[in-house]
Amino acid sequence: MSAEREVDVVVVGAGAVGENVADRASRTGLDVVVVEKELVGGECSYWACMPSKALLRPGQVLAAARRLPGAAEAVTGTLDAEQVLRRRTSFTSDWDDSGQVSWLESAGLSLIRGTARLSGPRRVEVAGADGATTVLTARQAVVLSTGSVPVVPDVPGLADASPWTSREATSAKSVPGRLVVLGGGVVAVEMAQAWARLGSQVTMLVRGGLLRGQEDFAGELVAAALREDGVDLRLGAEPTRVSRDGSVRVELADGSVLEADEFLVATGRRPVTSGIGLDTVGLQDGGSLTVDDSGLVAGVEGEWLYATGDVSGRVRLTHQGKYDARITGDAIAARAAGPVDASPWSKFAATADHAAVPQVVFTDPEVAQVGLTAAQAREKGLDVRVVDYEIGDVAGASVLADGYTGTARMVVDEQRRVIVGMTFVGQEVAELLHSATIAIVGEVPLERLWHAVPSYPTVSEVWLRLLETYGL
Repeated sequence: MSAEREVDVVVVGAGAVGENVADRASRTGLDVVVVEKELVGGECSYWACMPSKALLRPGQVLAAARRLPGAAEAVTGTLDAEQVLRRRTSFTSDWDDSGQVSWLESAGLSLIRGTARLSGPRRVEVAGADGATTVLTARQAVVLSTGSVPVVPDVPGLADASPWTSREATSAKSVPGRLVVLGGGVVAVEMAQAWARLGSQVTMLVRGGLLRGQEDFAGELVAAALREDGVDLRLGAEPTRVSRDGSVRVELADGSVLEADEFLVATGRRPVTSGIGLDTVGLQDGGSLTVDDSGLVAGVEGEWLYATGDVSGRVRLTHQGKYDARITGDAIAARAAGPVDASPWSKFAATADHAAVPQVVFTDPEVAQVGLTAAQAREKGLDVRVVDYEIGDVAGASVLADGYTGTARMVVDEQRRVIVGMTFVGQEVAELLHSATIAIVGEVPLERLWHAVPSYPTVSEVWLRLLETYGL
């Protein structure tokens, strides 16, 4: 049994990105349908951003208290894992998306539950759980917001050993006694610290260094913190075979063997482009997508197919995907009325993807970075000057914690005398990041930044110290 329906816009995927593009596209009156096969709200709401931070925060608060004489003496116990997991579950509404569905309805958006695939230009077929098929025809646009899935490396036995991915790591109902984490990126370091502080004996297997692609000192400071939390950090280690017979057995390239209760794979993600009908519109099934700054997919005739979020091949961060979605939704609505100006920094171009992507790693210490690292700036051929300052030397840091450890780095384009990159590593530095993002997006000259006076005593005084060190 099938039904047909004509609408203005079809959005495939109701995660945070899909919700945003649908909302923006509908604001001028376009009829928008959103298709979702799982939970409305997507990965970020139920298995990533929110539950992972709920797992991390109690350990950060406890560690912060222990750094302060007076408060430290009042801390006599450890984390209550049951209460931490209960609070985490509250963040996901116990994996119930009725609240998110209510929001869709309040925004005037239609929801169809089922698995969607393209069946030709402007056509989407949705297979419902009840066996019924709905065929949607889009007058204006189809937007693919199908997200990404974890990559499980081709290690003998690993796939059959029921490994954890980020989903299991953020939704587990109990604390594993022994946890092996494979990977050294954001998910790996965050989950390693969260579970170690909840009582797991954690071993990390990292082929290279931690947080590659960030400034080197970021990975070094996080590594030191993980070791302090009792994590067995093994750099240069590789599993050669994994098996599960009750417990997990991990054989390593050096001949050693690990036993664990759970094995977390945190080695990256890949966009969901297989099985969504790309071949019906002249693209390769399972291939990568290329989009312009308004979200239009390259290689498709006409301005109707868009992609946003992880599937687009751009920045795989929720906040950046939502930014791209707002741009794309606005562009779709505007193109329904006529041509649009998608020049850099316009309302219809996601220019920040190339120049000012902010990211926070919510470990303790936090890593907050935006723009280019020093190495990336040099690779682009910029005349770079790097300025470092120890955050612990700022008065505000001494108020936060005795023996505060952290580093700030400012990367300056000397020809334009503007900041092109900034990294902060330290306790509670995430809230410093937006000021750096504004400075980079606005291309604020250093001489003008000199007049942005930081309050005393706050950690933001590090801005003054960086500019003084630069020579102002």
